[in-house]
Amino acid sequence: MKITRVTPYLSDRYLFVEIETDTGLVGTGECGAWGQLEAAKTAVEKFGDYLTGKDPRPIEHHWNVMHRFGWFRGAAICAAISGIDIALWDIKGQALGVPIHELLGGPTRTRARVYCHVKAQTREQMIDNCLARKAQGFTAIGHLNPFLDEDRSVAYSKAHAQKIDEAVSLVADLRDALGNDVDLCIEIHRRLTPAEAVVFAKEIAPYRPMFYEDPIAPTTADSMGRVAGKVDVPVATGERFHSFYDFQNHFERDALTYARISVCLCGGITGARKIAAMAEARDIGVIPHNPLSPISLAACLQLDAAIPNFTIQEFPTVGLAFESTEEDGEVPGDTLRGQSLVTSIPEVTKGFVDIPTAPGLGMTLTDAGRNAKAIKRGVAMRPHVDGFVVDQ
Repeated sequence: MKITRVTPYLSDRYLFVEIETDTGLVGTGECGAWGQLEAAKTAVEKFGDYLTGKDPRPIEHHWNVMHRFGWFRGAAICAAISGIDIALWDIKGQALGVPIHELLGGPTRTRARVYCHVKAQTREQMIDNCLARKAQGFTAIGHLNPFLDEDRSVAYSKAHAQKIDEAVSLVADLRDALGNDVDLCIEIHRRLTPAEAVVFAKEIAPYRPMFYEDPIAPTTADSMGRVAGKVDVPVATGERFHSFYDFQNHFERDALTYARISVCLCGGITGARKIAAMAEARDIGVIPHNPLSPISLAACLQLDAAIPNFTIQEFPTVGLAFESTEEDGEVPGDTLRGQSLVTSIPEVTKGFVDIPTAPGLGMTLTDAGRNAKAIKRGVAMRPHVDGFVVDQ
């Protein structure tokens, strides 16, 4: 079996990869450097020149060649490798007639618990949307930003006491409204300084959030380690790490309780399983990061099935109030981001989805997935009133 073509598709807000073979098998993958997809597309094309004419089955060999031929790393390059790697695993699973997780040692579970997304510009929106997701059967709710998804064009400034108090009271209101049978997955989106992150975490600890994600910017493992060592809320981070070396640095500094592995960024299935094994050796849980399309979700579920330290899977729901913006909106009637671009999506039942059992990835692109108009993400940040910028 030989690779005949590697094709990247900038489609909608995603970058997909299809790898064709001379046997007719086609593998599908996705690249996860969402801010730099154009650069990742160029890297896919470069790696495609290397792969064309080669056997797709020695995946570990190809993975090492792509990483090591020049020892240049970075999010765009590693995202390209990730999309290609997922597609190669898809081909191998199809060729052998088994799902990818069967090739990773077989399933450790038959279902994966998922958490949905809730976004809101106001306190009332967030509470209402959370109650709606609970009514749909979700037992964990994420993307919960207690500092709210405010208009990024409006310059920001708040006193420390006001900023912390308003966010803490919102977490308290969510726990009161949802009860203890729904887990709160708090997402800060790098909004806080290390000092603020410690203060805020200590105040929300009584409301028992499942995890506290990216409280500070992904700068150094030392900074995240200082935060994690001073709070009683489990810290989750890693969604922007593009190699297992990034995770290794954080593991060594006790900087996280949960590893947010981005399968479409950290080296695909091959990179993700290496990181998951490192985490397992340290009793660290894995919560795969997935704000992307169902192709990413399908790849995550293959990993979830195969590792013993899986905790919960991000499931990027859409369709509620404030979730149909120009940046994040979807086709009317969609409930999962990007569902119209693929052949099928998993169904959520009582907060769980079944592990796919079809050969390979278990999902392919539709014509819309290959040909949807690309939505470009420009470079912009929310301004601070002092003239600098705000992470949001």
